[in-house]
Amino acid sequence: MSRAALLPAEVLTAMLHADPAAPRITCYDDTDSPTRGERVELSGKVLANWVAKAANLLQDEFDVSTSTSVRLALPAHWRTAYWALACWTVGATVVLGHPDDVVDPDDLVLTVTDDPALAADTDPVILVTLAALARRAPGPVPAGALDEAADLATFPDAVSAWDTPDPSAPALITAPGSTAYDHLVRPHTGGRVHLLDPGPEQFLRTALDVWAAAGSVVLTRGRATPDALADRLRAEHVTG
Repeated sequence: MSRAALLPAEVLTAMLHADPAAPRITCYDDTDSPTRGERVELSGKVLANWVAKAANLLQDEFDVSTSTSVRLALPAHWRTAYWALACWTVGATVVLGHPDDVVDPDDLVLTVTDDPALAADTDPVILVTLAALARRAPGPVPAGALDEAADLATFPDAVSAWDTPDPSAPALITAPGSTAYDHLVRPHTGGRVHLLDPGPEQFLRTALDVWAAAGSVVLTRGRATPDALADRLRAEHVTG
C-alpha cells in the first residue's frame, strides 16, 4: 500500500527541486528578549544548509540515527525548524517539550535547548542561541554542553544519512502521544501562511504541511501591535 504523504526529509528535497531560492520561512521577533526586532528569512537552499550541518553534527558527535530520540526543548523558531528537519533526516524521533512535560523515552540520547538552566542539568546537551548573528553563546556554557553557535558552522553543508526511517516508526513525540513518519506530513493549500506566536508543535506541523504544498511560512514570535501586524501581513503577501 502506498504512503499517504511525504516523509519530512522528502519535503525538504521537494522544496529544493521546486525552487531552491524561494523563501520558505520568514521569522519576525516581537518577544521581550534580546532578539526583539529581528527579521530572518531562509530560502529552501539556506534552510537545507542549516539542516545538513545539524544532521552531520547529530550523527558525528552523538551517533543519532533511526534507533534514537532527540529532545527539542525550543520555542517556535526558525532554528527549531532546522533542528527538527535534521533529526528527521537521520531518522531519529523528535521529542518536543521540557522533561517535566514529556517523559524521556528509553532511547533518548540528546537534548537541544536554548535554556541555560536546562542545559546545566542535562547531559548530553546542545545549547542553542536564538540570535541570528550569534557566533557563541552570550553567557557561560555549562560544562559538557556543546555551544551550537560556536560549533555548528564547522560541519559540512551536505549530509548522507546512515539509514532511512521506517515509515511506521515514531517521528514526533509530544505530551498527547506520538506520530509516525508516514502520518506527520499532510499537505496544506500552500501559499504564504502566517502563524501568530504558535507553540513549537503547531509551528512544525504547519510548516511541514505548507512546505509539502510548495508554500512558505511567516512566523511571528510574540505579539505585535495590530497595525504593525497588518502592515507585516500585507508586506509579506500572506494568503492564509
